[in-house]
Formats: sequence, C-alpha cells, structure tokens
Amino acid sequence: MALQVISLIASLAIILAGAEVFTNSVEWLGRKLNLGAGAVGSVFAAVGTALPETLIPVIAILSGSRESGGHDVGIGAILGAPFMLATLAMFVTGLTALIKRRNNSPMRIIPDVMKRDMRFFLLVYTIAILTSFIPVHAVKVIVVFFLVGAYFLYVYQTVKSSMGQEDDEDLKPLYFARKKADPRLYVVILQLAAALALIVVGAYIFVSTVQIVALFLGVPVLILSLIIAPIATELPEKFNSIIWVSRGKDTLAVGNITGAMVFQSSLIPAIGILLTEWKLEPIGIFSAVLALAAVIYQYTGLIGKHGLKPSHMVLSCLFYLVFILAIAFRLV
Repeated sequence: MALQVISLIASLAIILAGAEVFTNSVEWLGRKLNLGAGAVGSVFAAVGTALPETLIPVIAILSGSRESGGHDVGIGAILGAPFMLATLAMFVTGLTALIKRRNNSPMRIIPDVMKRDMRFFLLVYTIAILTSFIPVHAVKVIVVFFLVGAYFLYVYQTVKSSMGQEDDEDLKPLYFARKKADPRLYVVILQLAAALALIVVGAYIFVSTVQIVALFLGVPVLILSLIIAPIATELPEKFNSIIWVSRGKDTLAVGNITGAMVFQSSLIPAIGILLTEWKLEPIGIFSAVLALAAVIYQYTGLIGKHGLKPSHMVLSCLFYLVFILAIAFRLV
C-alpha cells in the first residue's frame, strides 16, 4: 500500500503541473484566435481536460462485455462525470473563491455564457437519460444523432458569441516561450499538447491506483465507476478552476466546468447509447437526477438578482452527500 500512496501523490503532482501548463497555453490560444473567455473556458478548456474521463468509458465499453462488467464500468463513468462536475467541481470552485476573497461577493462571470451552458446541459442530459426507457435500438440511434448535433450547435453558438470579445487582461508569458511577448501559434499548440499529455498520464496513473485500492477494499464495480473513477478524472477541471479563480478569472473557471458538463452529457452518452444496450440501473438514474437537480439549483442562483455566489456553489456538495448517504444506507 505504501507504493500505491506514493503513486497517488506522484499522479496528483503530474496532474497539477499539467493543469498549470494547460491553463497558461489555453489562455494564449484564446488570445491568438481572438476568442473571448466564454469560448476558451466552455469549449477549449472543457474538451481538453475532459480527455481522461472520456477515455475511461470508451476503453471500458470497447474492451469489455456486459457479462464481464465492462459495460457497467463504461456506463458508470459516463453518468459519474456530469454528476461530479455538477456537485464536487462546483463545490471546490466556490470554496476556493470564498477562501481566496474572504467574502461572498458574486462570481465575476459572463452570465449569458453560463446560462447557455446550463440550458444545453439540462436539455441534452435529460434526453440522454430518458433514452434508457426506449425499447427500440433504432430509435436510440436517432437520439445519438440529435445529441451529437446538439453539441456542435452549442460549440458554434459559443464560439460565435465570443468572437472579437475584448481581452485586455495581461497574460503570463507562455512557458515554452518565456521571452516572447507574442509567441507563435504553433508554439502555443505544442505547449497545449504537452500539457494534455501530462494530464492524461497523471489521470491514468491516479485512476489505476485508485482502482487497485478500491478493489482491494471490495468496492463494487458500478460504485467504483460512478464515484471513484470520476473523482479522479475530474481532477484536471478542478485544478484548472482553482487556478483561474485564484487569478480572478471566474468566467474561465466556471466555464471550464459547465462546458465540460455539456460535453459529458451529449457526445459521451451518445457513445454509450450507440455501443451498449443503455439500460440504466436505478442507482445510475438516481445520480443523473441529482446532477440535473444540482444544475437547476445553480441556475436559480445565476438568474437571481444577486448573481451566482460562491456560497451557492459550495452548497452543491449537498447533492453529492445525498447520493453517498443513499448508497451507505442501501436506499438505492
């Protein structure tokens, strides 16, 4: 177990280093492409840091069968990612803002960007979950096309609305070109690729180690895939958001989470629907309902007259706590 603990600490260090390099490069990418913080956070950062948790369900589904538990791991990871983002990721980001600023002033975000993200999430994720009750696979395939099309529509609208937005913030020098006031685009992309590689490697080590420990403790496969793996693979989003909140870049921080939620509730469920029977267990449906409820709760704060406050985000952990208690007392 001592070796496993060392591996966990090393993987966290790798992910943290990758997140720092990633946030630096993605900010420069937005500057080079003349995009605002909305598109950078909700699209580029969200998709980039979603790679680790995207790989888990794809590999699990393609390499395993329903009988071997591969499909359970894949479906659990698909449902677990949006749940963790809507609860724990929001909690960590809100808590960071409270600690950093020592007050409960509203998050300094672009409300229209966050509202669009949350509306898209509520729509596509609800449809993805309801598809579990459709008995005809051909109809499910139609839903797959809808989910994929909805995500690309979301990307188009987000990028279009962010084009030409003024960005007067000073950026830290690009790590791969510290002496350049205006680094070349290919250098920015090279640093971005290196950062993603670090994040994927770190997340892979972390997930592998956590799975060994969890299996040693006798944690069931579906519980493992719903809780343990998503907590680990959502670390890049959490680290990125912590870094951005600490620097006062709230739109990037929150958009990184909400954009990842849209990605994880549309394209990734589409893969699950297409490659599995997509018959969700009660515990999976319960986690999805809690994720939707958590986002609705955040949305009410966003549209309120006082805006989205850090304390509102912190309370998102209550939805996660309900899930843990339900499992502990075998209510689901």
